Amino acid sequence: MQNITTNEQFNEIIASEQPVIVKFYAGWCPDCTRMNMFIDPIIEEYNQYTWYEINRDDFPELAEKYQVLGIPSLLIFKNSEKLAHLHSANAKSPDDVKEFLNAQS
Repeated sequence: MQNITTNEQFNEIIASEQPVIVKFYAGWCPDCTRMNMFIDPIIEEYNQYTWYEINRDDFPELAEKYQVLGIPSLLIFKNSEKLAHLHSANAKSPDDVKEFLNAQS
């Protein structure tokens, strides 16, 4: 998962014609750490997406703009439009994440 470090980079990435997933996280977040423990096989399985992550604390204005109220949250973007959002409360397990991704096809 590639890290997003600037607003410009974020805007460039979400403008992609192919769907991309952006994970909003924070360094102090225990659920984010837990997701990191199970996400790699999911990234491999759902490789039709390019996966990115962004530290919510470094970009609070982006978190607010895209209604990221809890972390970790997975957002799917295409052509600068948010297509789907897996909120933190529903992102506790690999099955939760896979169920969300399968619902997008």
